[in-house]
Amino acid sequence: MTHALKSIAIAIGDLTSHPANVRSNSPETYESEAIAHLKASLAVLGIIQPLLVQKIDGKFGVLAGGRRRAALIELVADKTAKGFTNKTKIECRLVPDNCDVTTALSLAENITQAPMNAIDEFEAFARMMEVDGQSPETIAKTFGTTIAAVKGRLRYGLIHPDIRAAARAKTITLDTMKAFADHPSQAVQLEVYEALTSDDSYVQAYTVRQALKTRGVQVSDDIGAFVREDYEARGGPIAADLLEEHSVLEDIILVETIMVEKLTAAAEKARVQAGFAWADALVRYDYATMAEYGRVYPGPIEPDAAGQKRVGEITEELEKLQLEMEDDSLETDAYNALYDRVDALEEEARDLQEAYSAEDLAQAGVIASWSNSKITLHVGLVRPEDKPETASQAAGGGSSTSADATGPDTDHIVYPASLTQDLKTERAMALGAAMTLHPEATLDLTLFKLVTDVLATMSVTHGIKVEARKEYRSHAKMDEIDSTSLEQVAEAQDALDLSWADEAKSPADQFAAFRVLDQGEKAKLVAYATASTTQSCFARSRQSDSLMHDFEIEVMPDIRAHWTPNAALFNRFKKAWLLKILGEELGLAQEAVTLASMSKKEIVAFCDKLFAEPFATLTEVQHSAVAAWCPPMMQTTGGASFVVDAVEEAAQAETVQAKAA
Repeated sequence: MTHALKSIAIAIGDLTSHPANVRSNSPETYESEAIAHLKASLAVLGIIQPLLVQKIDGKFGVLAGGRRRAALIELVADKTAKGFTNKTKIECRLVPDNCDVTTALSLAENITQAPMNAIDEFEAFARMMEVDGQSPETIAKTFGTTIAAVKGRLRYGLIHPDIRAAARAKTITLDTMKAFADHPSQAVQLEVYEALTSDDSYVQAYTVRQALKTRGVQVSDDIGAFVREDYEARGGPIAADLLEEHSVLEDIILVETIMVEKLTAAAEKARVQAGFAWADALVRYDYATMAEYGRVYPGPIEPDAAGQKRVGEITEELEKLQLEMEDDSLETDAYNALYDRVDALEEEARDLQEAYSAEDLAQAGVIASWSNSKITLHVGLVRPEDKPETASQAAGGGSSTSADATGPDTDHIVYPASLTQDLKTERAMALGAAMTLHPEATLDLTLFKLVTDVLATMSVTHGIKVEARKEYRSHAKMDEIDSTSLEQVAEAQDALDLSWADEAKSPADQFAAFRVLDQGEKAKLVAYATASTTQSCFARSRQSDSLMHDFEIEVMPDIRAHWTPNAALFNRFKKAWLLKILGEELGLAQEAVTLASMSKKEIVAFCDKLFAEPFATLTEVQHSAVAAWCPPMMQTTGGASFVVDAVEEAAQAETVQAKAA
């Protein structure tokens, strides 16, 4: 049944709500924020679509148009709005009193209109500006929105017509079409579009944006903002966009020239300050390129009188800080603040007592690169052609070079004293766990130690104590370290036969029961006891302690079987160290570049997950590196060298392939 609806003009004050309106139970749709755009449009354009009304108790109930009525009421109340009072009449359509489909009419009014196509909307905004002569400001006022929002829609409406037609035909997606707005020039847009679609391949928004980057640099990009002042001073062309931040510096060569000049100036300044031989610039940091360089580090020097005084002051302050850190009641933030202060003081003391040798200064230099939206200085680099035949020289000589020592930051990894001591404790605990798992070998070691301590003129090793007491383990953050070794020792303790250790028995009876134990059980008991005496330690050299050197290789060829790096460790590393470990020692160069722009907290979380369970996406070499990595002084000598070699070989292979390509 079709109802002819009579046109009628009704005063705003005579309009009321209608119970059959399908939105009557959704009052939130009539709130001021929800109808702000509609109110702005009505104020400028008036009622475009009449309301559907029906007589109710002398008034006219609104079946369809409740939001328009709400906006009109707000305009009446708004003293700044001109031409709207309760007596102002608006166009309506009158639904007869005997109509039996009032709800259907209301529903049809609200749902049968198809939503506007996004491209139509963008083009409509563009026509309002180009054909109707309206400005973004007047359009924003009409639709009750921001000027920036209008400019955003206008930018999409001004994309080249061929590209918009492709999106309308669904040859490309709407997101892909929007990506072309990254460059204001329609000519550039069309060139890129034709190049990307020449082989009928699927075009993605990411591909479009990457291609447009070769045609210019947006002024809001980190490089664009960095060079813009000099670029404009030299008359570089700029493709203006409706949104200023999307305007493009079109002369890529000029942008690169200015970047090189600025980076070179920064490198030269650092060169002069340190006294290096050369300075260079690298616009984009590249691991393969940087890996070809060696690096020298400062060696120990005797500070002058002022420096010695300052070192003394630092030493005194460090002693006080160490005492403060022993307070168990310290909150975590306070404790971390003390740690940061300790690290800063140790670094200052190191700078006062270290300097580059004249030989190193004569061959080394500085490279300034652009990374993480800033200039990064890589100091002490040795050019590939100047590297000595030997990759590293005697430790402490002040002229050590290394082909793989470069990284994403100027700092090389120097472990603070506080962290060093704690790592020693963790290694001792891991060694103890290994000893409990090798009871026969540990029994032999213990008996040999007992005998030689009595018969020999010198102790064969200080690596263990064979005494009637357990070694006390001190550690700043014992609750946060990896618990693998603790769990292994606990399991070993649970497996011990302690039937003889009945305190109700006399020592003589206990000894008698002990003597009849199986030799294997005795070995477990001795191993467990001896393991509890391991001293804070790092990997030993064969020259200083040949006994423990060889014994550790036997029982603990890989510390990672008893210890796993976790967030507690990584939190105590500098951000630069974490990136260096990821990029160089684990072969995760791309991940390091991505993480460089993130916070240290995010990097620590990434490392924690990586070591807890190596990602399935890792290559075989990367997986091996993650499974074996630990601070070098913690691993048993030679235990993980094959992994380091494999990572280096893989990196070299990738470099060769890249050059060949």
